[in-house]
Amino acid sequence: MSEETFTPALGRLAPARFFDYVVAMTRERLWRSLTVMHLAPRPGDAILDVGCGTGSLALLAARVEPQATVVGLDPDPEILAVARDKDTQDRVRWLTGMGDDLVASVGAESMDGVMSSLVLHQCPMDVKRAILASMFAVLRPGGRLVITDFGLQRTPLMRLAFRFVQFADGKTDTQPNADGVLPQLISAAGFTDVREADLVSTINGSISIYVARKR
Repeated sequence: MSEETFTPALGRLAPARFFDYVVAMTRERLWRSLTVMHLAPRPGDAILDVGCGTGSLALLAARVEPQATVVGLDPDPEILAVARDKDTQDRVRWLTGMGDDLVASVGAESMDGVMSSLVLHQCPMDVKRAILASMFAVLRPGGRLVITDFGLQRTPLMRLAFRFVQFADGKTDTQPNADGVLPQLISAAGFTDVREADLVSTINGSISIYVARKR
């Protein structure tokens, strides 16, 4: 995957600078809070937010645990510029990089926690696998993974609502998420204790919060 082939944060829907306005429709305050709660950053932890977008999740983690080192990584310079502007106290280290080559950006087994939100549903299946393998590679043994994304759409209403996401990001890449593939992919990447820890219904479909560990 090259820097020219990543899917922008809003797909074909709108420029990246409008991301925060659109994602507000997904009950983001709730799922962001749940994501950080399940990641449970501790003093001295190194935390990586993969596909950090405009930086809201990374900044929340840094506020929750000021003694953690938080890194936000995204391939899109435009959206990282928004994240840097938000970070008025320099709480987070912002990096331009690809999710399927995290070792090149932060080093192998360098992180205690990895989180990612609303990224994998946009990616082709081979890239989903590559990103999860890359996350596994940068986590230390005992490290924690939290993936927050559109998962299994369980009801007709949620499947209908999810069509908005599929319009923006394309059906080919998003349908596996809607069919519930993520836990299987997380396990296949080598993670253990994989489970869906929370579920948030939104006007764009249901968002699942998956947690796992690297032994």
